[in-house]
Amino acid sequence: MNWYEKLSQYFPIEEMKSRDHIEGLLKDRGDIYYKDEGPKHVLMYAELDDFLFIDYIYVSKDARGEGLGHKLIAKLKEKNKPIILEVEPVDDSDQDTAKRLKFYQREGFHHASSIGYSRRSLATNEVNHMEILYWSPNDRPESEIFSAMKETYKHIHTYKDKEWYGRSYEDVKKVLKIRSEEEATNIFDEKN
Repeated sequence: MNWYEKLSQYFPIEEMKSRDHIEGLLKDRGDIYYKDEGPKHVLMYAELDDFLFIDYIYVSKDARGEGLGHKLIAKLKEKNKPIILEVEPVDDSDQDTAKRLKFYQREGFHHASSIGYSRRSLATNEVNHMEILYWSPNDRPESEIFSAMKETYKHIHTYKDKEWYGRSYEDVKKVLKIRSEEEATNIFDEKN
């Protein structure tokens, strides 16, 4: 099974970029977009000047518990930049969502509870709600994480979207927002 098939089988269709989109990023934006692949893992990430963005991280089921996910995250932490990623909210019908959240919490990630993130999938046309997690070697305000996410959306998620999908993703102003205090609940607090 190749790297794209592994990702496609693990991630829901509404979260997946097309193969053309990812290969286009690797080819055209190889200065910032990378693939780290092994027999038991696939890691797709962007490294910009001030932060890293994990686009996809996959560890095969037979390798879980071996510390491979920790090693991949530790390798990124060595770059000494904030790391951001998107995670779906916990779904009680899908045990993996809670396991993923616990993994990132053990790795020292925080929930950017002030950031709302919902985008319409070009594959399914349904709105996909995601949460933003981040790790930082030093305290960073969520306003910086918000700016980094906007940059990621513009340079990674919507890169040549019209070319790859025949239409464009929604404008970043519609997709990312600052939540009110009432809306900003921490997903780690909810699961503990």
